[in-house]
Amino acid sequence: MNEENKAPKIIDGDTYREMVTSAANALDNEKEEINNLNVFPVPDGDTGINMSLTMSPARSELKGFKGTVADVSNEVAKTFLRAARGNSGVILSSFFRGMAKELKDCVEADSKKIAAAFKRGVDAAYKAVMTPTEGTILTVMRACAEKAMEKMEASPEISDDLDELFSSMLEVAGETLAKTPDMLPALKQANVVDAGGSGFVAVLQGMLAALRNAPVEAKEQNQASVSKQADFSQFATEDITFPYCTECIVTKNKEFEGEGMCEALHSFIMTMGDSVVFVEDSDIVKLHVHTDDPGKVLSEAVKYGMFYTVKIENMKNQHSGLIATHEEASNEPEKIVSVPAEKKYGFVSVCSGTGIKAVFTDLGVDKIVTGGQTMNPSTDDMLRAIAATPAEVVFVFPNNSNIYLVAKTAAEMTTDKRVEVLRTVSVPQGVSAMFAFNEDATPEENRAAMEERIAATKTTSVTYAAHDSTFDGKKIQSGQMLGLVENKVKYVTDTREECLRNVADAVKKSSIITVYYGEDVTAEEAEKAVEILTECVNPYAEITLIDGGQPVYAYIISGEDE
Repeated sequence: MNEENKAPKIIDGDTYREMVTSAANALDNEKEEINNLNVFPVPDGDTGINMSLTMSPARSELKGFKGTVADVSNEVAKTFLRAARGNSGVILSSFFRGMAKELKDCVEADSKKIAAAFKRGVDAAYKAVMTPTEGTILTVMRACAEKAMEKMEASPEISDDLDELFSSMLEVAGETLAKTPDMLPALKQANVVDAGGSGFVAVLQGMLAALRNAPVEAKEQNQASVSKQADFSQFATEDITFPYCTECIVTKNKEFEGEGMCEALHSFIMTMGDSVVFVEDSDIVKLHVHTDDPGKVLSEAVKYGMFYTVKIENMKNQHSGLIATHEEASNEPEKIVSVPAEKKYGFVSVCSGTGIKAVFTDLGVDKIVTGGQTMNPSTDDMLRAIAATPAEVVFVFPNNSNIYLVAKTAAEMTTDKRVEVLRTVSVPQGVSAMFAFNEDATPEENRAAMEERIAATKTTSVTYAAHDSTFDGKKIQSGQMLGLVENKVKYVTDTREECLRNVADAVKKSSIITVYYGEDVTAEEAEKAVEILTECVNPYAEITLIDGGQPVYAYIISGEDE
């Protein structure tokens, strides 16, 4: 290593900021490869995206931030916490929060202090997960921290050799990652390493690169020089007709590969608003539109492939903020203002699909957070929904296992309301919980009744394989139909009808069955699905058909007893 790339002996605030920024770039550059490591081929390959979106604010909100190691680490922790998405994002943000607690009094930090910070970060990450699983990102993190502490204890003189510390942690991270298939049978069966662990290795690589004065750069950078700033006060906020700036990049499914294969999507986007930008090549589609219904845009786009990136911004809020601060630049995020309580109980639910949203609204849910499979909301999204609910006690239904930790984190950050997060991992469970609510009961009684109803709700669904894979010793091809029972792949078929007949077994004894059909299912197909279910289930069952309009899942089916 030449002198120019030699690592410093002590980390100051600027160095730590550059290390985190480099890590964010490294993670963003590899997010698609990380997504592809998902064990099951269901269309939820978002580990890389969730981790990247959690750390990506480091590249903008922390740019130019000055201070001690304590100042920077604290800002990093706050920024990542609000941006955290999915379980992997929450674990990653918890790790950096733990590091910040260890570094809270540090002007600078040597190897000994960084090793201790890694250990505290790992402790915080484990505490964030109710039932930690080995063979995941947690195992990779822990191995790094243990190696760091081991080196400090064995060789105290290494305290001035940060390069040696990070190099040894990166080495053990790679070795541990390679062993994850031996710890989790599902990984071994799919012949992949853990996706979250792979993401953490990328984080370490980025931090070490910056430490050596060769930080990782983002692969795509759109940096435009601005010679004059626009005066945003020259038009009124209410004049913005289409308030949501919606952007996404879609990696095409095989049937849409090639140029000009997504003209139907282009035509649809043209009807959704203004400022349309649509770029298509053989493998991806990138679109931008100002619209009043971003959910509808994303629901249509996901039909053509998997989201690579998604961004939705409220331009009315942005414009109001720009008017208020046009004389003074600010990197502070828009403050969350909690509305006063107007009633005892309120509800927040996460879901997608116009029909499903309508069901929750009709049942009395105050705030809907758009999200679910492939679209995990951030901690900040959940915080804002909770704050906007005018109630003393707010029940939250994540309706997805990958959103539960984010919802719990938001609840812990809320201080002016009592927030009860129910462990709903499917839309039917959230609906069942609402049916169990009693206005006259105490919060404890309501929670108990809801949990009992959730436990009695059976959920099955039909979706498609997003990529080729191996499951239970069988080869799965992209596009095949997958039957999920309680969110686990149980059936692989070539047709929806065959898949429906298989998943019907999970609800065959139920007396109340509800079928939510997705956006790519016609009403005629849905009626046929009911006929198929009628043949397979309890002949006295009451079957209700609802146009859910949800993306990804052709059918979500719930079964309950009276």
